[in-house]
This record gives sequence, C-alpha cells and structure tokens, in this order.
Amino acid sequence: MSDERLAVSRQLKSNQSYLLPTNALMDSANNLLLRLKELNEIGIALSQQRDINSLLETILVAAKRITNADAGTLYLHEPEQQVLRFEIMRTDSLNIAMGGTSGVPITFYPIHLYDKEGQPIHSMVVTHSALSGDTVNIPDAYTAEGYDFSGTKKFDAKTGYRSQSFLAVPMRNHEDEVIGVLQLINAQNRKNGAIVPFSKDDQQLLESLASQAAIALTNRRLIEQLEELFESLIQLINTAIDDKSPYTGGHCARVPVLTMMIAEAVNRTECGPLKDFVMSDKDRYELKIAGLLHDCGKITTPVHVVDKSTKLQTIFDRIHLLDTRFEVLKRDAEIEMLFRRQSSVDDTAVRAEFEARIRQLDDDREFLRHCNIGGEAMLEEAQQRVRRIAAYQWRDTEGKTGNFLNDDEVENLTIRAGTLSAAEREIINHHIVVTIKMLESLPWPRHLKKVPEYAGGHHERMDGKGYPRGLTRDQMSVQARVMGIADIFEALTAKDRPYKVGKTLTESLTILGKFKLGGHIDPDLFDIFIREKVYLDYARQFLAPEQIDEVDLSRIPGVNLEP
Repeated sequence: MSDERLAVSRQLKSNQSYLLPTNALMDSANNLLLRLKELNEIGIALSQQRDINSLLETILVAAKRITNADAGTLYLHEPEQQVLRFEIMRTDSLNIAMGGTSGVPITFYPIHLYDKEGQPIHSMVVTHSALSGDTVNIPDAYTAEGYDFSGTKKFDAKTGYRSQSFLAVPMRNHEDEVIGVLQLINAQNRKNGAIVPFSKDDQQLLESLASQAAIALTNRRLIEQLEELFESLIQLINTAIDDKSPYTGGHCARVPVLTMMIAEAVNRTECGPLKDFVMSDKDRYELKIAGLLHDCGKITTPVHVVDKSTKLQTIFDRIHLLDTRFEVLKRDAEIEMLFRRQSSVDDTAVRAEFEARIRQLDDDREFLRHCNIGGEAMLEEAQQRVRRIAAYQWRDTEGKTGNFLNDDEVENLTIRAGTLSAAEREIINHHIVVTIKMLESLPWPRHLKKVPEYAGGHHERMDGKGYPRGLTRDQMSVQARVMGIADIFEALTAKDRPYKVGKTLTESLTILGKFKLGGHIDPDLFDIFIREKVYLDYARQFLAPEQIDEVDLSRIPGVNLEP
C-alpha cells in the first residue's frame, strides 16, 4: 500500500473512532438527558405550587436533587433591610431540616449585604452572589482564596461535618433584580457518594432552575399581592359603609365569618342530602369574597334609612316635634279652663275636666313615645289609637288649624314591625339590586365567577317569595343558601343595631326554625346548622354572655337531629 493510501486509511479509522461515542460519553449524555427531563418536571411542579413556603421548599429540594448535593440553603433578599434572610435549610447527612414544612424555625440572624460603613460585603459567597449577580462555584472551601470561610470551619469543627464544594446561584426576577440566592454544599458522586466539585453541567442546570424558580416565586408573590390589594379594596368599601353606619359595618364583618362556618360544617357532613357537597381552597376563597361583598350595595343607601332607630326618625327624631305639639294642646286646654272658670259657677267641675284632659294628653304622649320605639308586632288596637290621636286639632305657628299628626307621621307610627315604612323598606331592599349590578359589572377571573350569584342570593327564599329575583331553592347554589342563613342569624343576634337589642340563642333559633317550616330558609342547611352546633361556635365569638342561654332543642321548631 502506498504512503498516500495508508494515510487515508488511518484518517478514516480516526474519524470512525471520533464519530462513535464511548460508553462513558453515552452514560454522560443519558444522565444529562435525565436531569434535563427532571428539570422540566420541576418547572411544571413550580408553576403549579400555590403556597409560598411550599414553593420555596420545592425549589431547594429540587436544586439538591438535580445536583445530588448533600446540603443547601435558600436565602431571600430583603431590599429594605439589605439582608439575606434564611428561608429553607437542609443537610441530609446531619439530618438537619429547618424552615418550610419542617416545623423547625430558623433562628439564625439575617446576613447583611453591607457593613456599618455602607460598604458591600463580598467576602462571603452568598453575599457576593447576591451583590454581583454572579454564580460562585468553589471546588473546596478549605483551599479557596478570596472568601472568608471562618464561620463554615467553625460549624464543621462543632459538628464533625466537612464542607467542601460550594455552588451559589442568584435568583433573578423578570426585572433582572436578585430576589434570593440558592447555595448548595457538597456535591456527591452518584455512583460512590464521594464529595466532588460541582460540575459545569450542575452549574448550568442550577442556573436554569434558579431562573425558573425566581419567575415562579415572583408570580406567586404578585398573585398574593393582587389578592391582598383586592381584599383591601373590598375592606375599603366596607370601611366606607361602616363610616356611614357602624351598625352595617359590624354586619359586613360578621356575615362572612358565619358564612364560612356554616359552609365548613356542610363540607364536613358525610350523610344526608348534602353529603356530596365539597369545597376546594378555590371554592372557599370564592365564597369568602362573596361574603365580604354581599352588602356592598349599601354604600348607596341613605344613612337616615340605614340608621333609622325609631319610627319617626329622619335626619332627626321627629318625636320631639310631637312633644311641642302636646305642650301647645296642654296650654290651649289651660287657657280654655281659665276662660270657663270666669263664666262658670261650678269651678270644681271645670278644674276636674281640665285635669282629666291633661292626664289624657300626657298618657297619649307616652303612648306615642312607646309606639315610636318600634317592636316585633304592633297590635291593631294600638294602630287605631294612633289614628284617633292624629285627629286631634291644633293650631300651628302660622295660626292654621289642622290634624295633630300628618299622614306621614301616622304611616310611620303605625308601622307594624320594626321602624321602617314600606317606602323605606324598598330603599333598604334596593341595596341587593345595587350589589348585584355592581358585582356583575366586574371582570371576574374564572375562579371568582360565581361571586355575584353567591352574594346576590342572600335575600331570596326557598319558596320563591324572596327578592330581588324571586328564586326558588332549586335555582340557587348551596353557597347562596348558606349565605341566606348567615345573614338572617347575624341580624337576629346582632347587639349593635339602633332599633333593637340582640336576641338570645333560644329566641334566634326559634325564629330561624319557624323560617325553615315556612319555606324561608333551606331546611337541610338548618339541620346542619343545629346538628353541628354552628350557632354555638358563632355565639362564643360574637355574642354577649347574656345572649348565650341554655338552648333546649326539643322546643325549637323544625329541629331534626337525625342525619
């Protein structure tokens, strides 16, 4: 064979050797593919994690797994304090697990990024990584130069540990800001467990993970911040309502709590018609928001109607005008008596008639004062007496003679129950129409789409006689029906209403039981409310001690303790 042909033959063999990977290269490639696949799965897991603490723990555990590191710490950057705060710590060989779901708090002080003179601290691996934004990969801490590992060496001396290889990677958000640092210690050979330096593949994989983790963490924080902002705006609306009326404000705070208590009781139920009702965390949040917003329409309700504590109250209590009129009638009677005494021979009879008239007027005044307070039910006889008093004649400041009470005063003083007239009750009832209109106008995300339905149904009745839409039980969700019971029971027991005192548990449950039998509230929810003693749990939180009486369930209408 010629020299030329020999050279070509050798070149072909050389190329063949180059093109065919060795077993070692094949193993390395397969290992890298597996780790890339694992990194992809970690990215998916990070995007699905909802809890911040669990997310942070997932990040650190994943970082240790893809690099096969024995130990690791995740630090978060606190910009205002300019420190790195320990969040999660794990060291497998020493059985150390702190932070996260471990239940063991991290008691170490945060690491300062600047000294007392305001100079950046680059002598520590994690601070240098946070300040510079660079990855730091150290094969052996005991031989490395440029960093202070005195604290590490003290830890090793105390525990018998040998900190060797270090890999610190900054976590950058979408604005290229360092929000934390991942630091791993002691990479282990996957075959024999020997401590080895972190490879370039380890470094690249961890940098990729840190990037994904930073995005996932930032997104989770943004979502939480938006949720906090959203709930703060809701509280802003309720604060505005509270500022108009402290009575309504207390109601807006208590109804959501009671709503969730009832819903959780239904969620626990494993038998009966509602045994299949379950709530996820998203469902709970949706119902919570609906509870907070269920009376947002009251922001448009006039204060003098919301706070109407007596029947004659508008912007002031008009009972005082009637007091003045009674004084006018009494003085007219006195003047008439004096004139009659001048011409009468029977002075005693005139005086007796006058005193009887004064007693009658005083009695009428006290009667109207009592009527003005309002109550559960005004008798027809009392209403007729108001109308008789209204027919008294008196002369006003302009000298005109007319009825003692005008039509509006008669209408209000003869209100059968409570303190609101029919027109005022319409104004109050209109708040739910406004609530629905306000809520349905908002661009709710998918997991909150049912908020308007839940919040807008708490004045409906199971028999279809409620308002504003006249829905029946079958047309309403369980959540809306739950809110209906919560709204009623809170109103019955509330001790901060201007027109009544808070009822006892027995009184409130008696009324609620009658509502069940009358088709007003959901009977199955009432049974759970009683059986799970939700009323008692609520009472212990919000009722005055004198309201929490001993309830004899056998005397409460509609009670069914059987599941």
